[in-house]
Amino acid sequence: MATAKTNTTQEFVPIREVRDGVVVLKDGGLRMMLMTSSLNFALKSQDEQSAILLQFQNFLNSLEFSIQIFIQSRELDIRPYIALLEERHRAQGSDLMKIQVREYIDFIKAFTEEANIMSKSFFVIVPYTPPLISVKKGGLGNLLPFGKPSKTAAADESAAFEEHRTQLEQRASIVEQGLTRCGIRSVVLGTEEIIELYYKIFNPGELERPLSLPEAQ
Repeated sequence: MATAKTNTTQEFVPIREVRDGVVVLKDGGLRMMLMTSSLNFALKSQDEQSAILLQFQNFLNSLEFSIQIFIQSRELDIRPYIALLEERHRAQGSDLMKIQVREYIDFIKAFTEEANIMSKSFFVIVPYTPPLISVKKGGLGNLLPFGKPSKTAAADESAAFEEHRTQLEQRASIVEQGLTRCGIRSVVLGTEEIIELYYKIFNPGELERPLSLPEAQ
């Protein structure tokens, strides 16, 4: 009787590694991620809204490559803030202040239980697909620019990576400038920030783990 094959989570994730702030996919593609600010579009005047839309349209039309806009919505985790308030409550020397802080803590807890408060983060993913490498005659060369089976594979891979990373950085710079003209600030994520973001995406249950809060006094 044939046994079912168990697949690991890594087999379904198209990421090979995160290196120097660049996501390297299993197919050789590269991605750079920008975290952006937001605009309160509804509070803008009609003229301002029209100007923003026109500028954003011009920005998209100026791109010679595709981008991905990713919005992450998560329920706001209020537990760290509550833990901080509990510490402040214990540190108060005045009974009146203790009562006021306790009432504020109870208000925050009741408000967040009734209202579904969400936090939103905005990202722009900039892609770059390196050109294919021609197959060497009589060999089984890899069509991808990484991992060529030779004695100088590591050096060749590092040189190719830096070359392609430069191309990707140029694209990211174009996107940053275009967003700035739209009134949107952006910052390129580093390796640790990218790993943390992907970890939260693939492990949403981690945010549901109970947090040990200090006992109220």
